[in-house]
Amino acid sequence: MAQSTTSTDKQPLIELKHVDKHYGDLHVLNDINLSVDRGEVVVVIGPSGSGKSTMCRTINRLETIDSGEILIEGQPLPQEGKDLARMRAELGMVFQQFNLFAHMTVLQNVMLGPVDVLGVPKDEARERAMDLLSRVGVAEQADKVPAQLSGGQQQRVAIARSLAMQPKAMLFDEPTSALDPEMINEVLEVMVRLAQQGMTMIVITHEMNFARRVADRVVFMADGQIVETGTPDEFFDHPQTKRAQDFLNSIKGH
Repeated sequence: MAQSTTSTDKQPLIELKHVDKHYGDLHVLNDINLSVDRGEVVVVIGPSGSGKSTMCRTINRLETIDSGEILIEGQPLPQEGKDLARMRAELGMVFQQFNLFAHMTVLQNVMLGPVDVLGVPKDEARERAMDLLSRVGVAEQADKVPAQLSGGQQQRVAIARSLAMQPKAMLFDEPTSALDPEMINEVLEVMVRLAQQGMTMIVITHEMNFARRVADRVVFMADGQIVETGTPDEFFDHPQTKRAQDFLNSIKGH
């Protein structure tokens, strides 16, 4: 690393400290502590209902928390207003559902954020959008509306739309769970390339081969808690807790 390293390079890009959240009597997040460095790919796995998606959604305040602290580049998460909108633009989010605007073309969907939120001139936004659509392999679909695309193509457009905001990190909340099996790999391949290019990523997924291939760190959640964390080899080959061992045994052969 060059000597010009600033102090911000040393602090985590995303940090959750003692985060708690309840839905009524249900303790969905229980003392969550997690930090993600720049360029790191953290894959979060665990059984359904373990709090993975809720945790992901608290990071850009789609879900509020009861206590604890969430920091982005060392700054507390804004509560509302323009500061929150600006921060959300810096954290791209890709959901299970594609959330594309049905009445807009693929190109318009990808251009919308840069033009409306970032104030990018339309010509520049169009050029950037087409470049991103090429990167995710759907440039030839630019003039179609989402309903004319397969699920895998729509999800790749959704990734391009997030990238168009030039985010500091990408949050993926089970991005392949709504897809047919033959479409899953085309989306995962886009995500693999993003990881290889150094994008900071938090990925909630059931795709264990992807986790093993791409993750710098695997985080295993169960019952609203982070039970175990380690490198893919450590976690998949030598799980430390009975909860993780049981989970891995339950998905073998899937």
